[in-house]
Amino acid sequence: MLEIYRYGESISTPCALVLGGFDGLHLGHCALLNAAKQTGLPIAITTILGVKGSSLFTEKERTFVFDNTGIDFVYEIPFTDDLRNMKAENFLIELFGNIRAKEVFCGEDFRYGKDARGTLPLLKTFAPVHVVETVKLGDTKVSTSLCKQYLRENNFKMLWKLLDEESGPFYDYKSYFIQGTVEHGRHVGRTYGFPTLNLSIPPEKLLPEDGVYGGFATTAKGTYKTIINIGARPTFGVEERKVEAYLKDFSGDLYGTTVRVYPTEFLRPIEKFSTEEELKNQLKKDIEKV
Repeated sequence: MLEIYRYGESISTPCALVLGGFDGLHLGHCALLNAAKQTGLPIAITTILGVKGSSLFTEKERTFVFDNTGIDFVYEIPFTDDLRNMKAENFLIELFGNIRAKEVFCGEDFRYGKDARGTLPLLKTFAPVHVVETVKLGDTKVSTSLCKQYLRENNFKMLWKLLDEESGPFYDYKSYFIQGTVEHGRHVGRTYGFPTLNLSIPPEKLLPEDGVYGGFATTAKGTYKTIINIGARPTFGVEERKVEAYLKDFSGDLYGTTVRVYPTEFLRPIEKFSTEEELKNQLKKDIEKV
């Protein structure tokens, strides 16, 4: 069972420690985990939290991802001013003072401490370190920053490849998803036959560009084809950026439950319609595309 530890808490169980930001789980992360699993030790990973507006996966989303990956311990490190300004050696003293690491795994370019000055030679003075070769797709290094770039470009096909060896799409912990709690909205959609789920999304979540997307949603009542609206709702004079999802062929109540939506294709930009009837007709076209 996955155990979560906050920064400063102690993991007393001897373990194989995998170092990195672990914003989700791409092919590079998988290579590190596979190497660590060869030790037969319980697996612990570090993960950096709290980078506003730029996290592929939020804290709760990462818990879902890690819990499905065979990881035993997660050591959560908040991205604070203290962390940014901490000297590399002090970071390692704090880290290995709290984690009983028997073996340590990291990538070739792993850096840490203030201004990323911490290097592998210094790390190796604290623990037995195994450096795992960089994973590439063709000539391109697999990285979290590249995942984010493809997401911003709505290039879901390439994003799937970075997150898993399959070409996608898939609707589990391997793929990009948006997880939120269903909250009450304005209940306008139901008046013209398209009731939507309003999802509460933490501010650190990196979302695709504003627009209307086709995809899927996994809920407590099953998986459904979905239209996802990310952004404002100008037809109704609402400028606040939100995530709404219309679940095809779903009926029922999901308020207060956790839903994960998986955007798989960009359908169109957000538009302002003159009437609800125009919006309704456009949504029918969107459903046909999905």
